[in-house]
Amino acid sequence: MSAGRSSARFRGKVAIVTGGGSGIGEAAARRLALEGAYVVVADVADDAGEAVASNIGGQFVHLDVGNAAEWAKVVDEVESTRGGIDLAHLNAGIALGAYPVVVEELTDAEYERIMSVNADGVFHGIRAVVPSMKRRGGGAIVVTSSLAGVGPHPDDPIYAATKHFVIGLVRSLGCPFKEHGITVNAVCPGAVDTPLLDATGRRDAIEARRRPLMIGDDIAEAVTMLLAGSETGHVYTVMSGRGAERYEFPGIPGMPST
Repeated sequence: MSAGRSSARFRGKVAIVTGGGSGIGEAAARRLALEGAYVVVADVADDAGEAVASNIGGQFVHLDVGNAAEWAKVVDEVESTRGGIDLAHLNAGIALGAYPVVVEELTDAEYERIMSVNADGVFHGIRAVVPSMKRRGGGAIVVTSSLAGVGPHPDDPIYAATKHFVIGLVRSLGCPFKEHGITVNAVCPGAVDTPLLDATGRRDAIEARRRPLMIGDDIAEAVTMLLAGSETGHVYTVMSGRGAERYEFPGIPGMPST
């Protein structure tokens, strides 16, 4: 479905999108609103988040995803005003400023911050929204990981580690959530043209390697597909010129497939 055509497949649904003030999150928030959802845009960038929420007729909430108390407050607020949460796109993520990353030169503060947002933020988000979804009779969660979550990324091993964490969580939660009517899946984009590239110096490295950049709408297409679908515990890569493709993990030698 093209980004310019609306539908009603999410009509009556309440969605929350983290990192919704720009990039992939903004594109997903706009797509969800276009398809009928009431969207709660969550971000630490107040001006950007408020602008997106106002433009799509949704609601903005300030949220540091790595803070469990803030998550609880946001979910309580959404439940009191909108009745609950049906859909969640846990998209907020950061990368370290220096590139390539030299592990032995990382400060404690740098390491703790990226783990807080990229790993803890996903855990806190899932833990906060699932009870609300259970009360609504089901729901859907899509987490933004990265191609770095399914393969090595020597230039930024800590970022890769956080994205592998996300993949492990999603694949492990698919089965136990299924009995409650909740799906959880992940998207793993390649390089996307977002403000993060300029802020961390990654754009120059990507352009030097002649890798084509995608735009947020390319990923939003995959996100909404998974939010509307019934499969769970799966991972989809999204690469320029290829679209969304389900990633098949190799089995473990000597272990039966599950």
